Amino acid sequence: MAIYHCSVSVGSRSNGSSAVASDAYREGKKITNERTGEIHDFSRKKDVIESETLAPKNAPDFCRDSSQLWNKVEATEKRKDAQLFREVTVALPREFTHEKNKELVRDYSQRNFIDKGMVATVSYHRSKTENPHAHIMLTMREIKGDGFGLKVREWNAKPELNEWRKDWADRVNRALQRNDIDQRIDHRTLKEQGIERTPQI
Repeated sequence: MAIYHCSVSVGSRSNGSSAVASDAYREGKKITNERTGEIHDFSRKKDVIESETLAPKNAPDFCRDSSQLWNKVEATEKRKDAQLFREVTVALPREFTHEKNKELVRDYSQRNFIDKGMVATVSYHRSKTENPHAHIMLTMREIKGDGFGLKVREWNAKPELNEWRKDWADRVNRALQRNDIDQRIDHRTLKEQGIERTPQI
């Protein structure tokens, strides 16, 4: 049964996050943090189906290699409390094949993030409870020349967040309809929908 989940969070040094460590964990790979020398090895992680990095057409080559990308983010951010990345996590319809879910996430990421100038590393996971989902790690600075420019404050705006949440539901519902699956998801809270029940995992 298709379920709705689309959460957005920010990884920052103030909450103990590392862009390199977070990417290594989500992709299930081994990456060295060039800023600290620390090696993050999650290559034994079993639930990662596939990962890919998506970038705007004008982005420099390092943006298409996740290890280089997130090391560049770490090198660019100097503050000890710097915000490093934004993450969007979405539940994928179990009714679809991995390839269909991948197409769905790619289209969603292109429209909402890549076309606006962000770079995204997408990791597709399947949990032990058969709950397929995708982690979309996003850069917080615009691409400028051969590196990063300023952070784009508009990407932090609440209306933007609400649009991302709504667009995920809209895209999933259109895909369900195209595939003659009689189910729909809703980005609104249960209270907003007038439904009285405990939220599920």
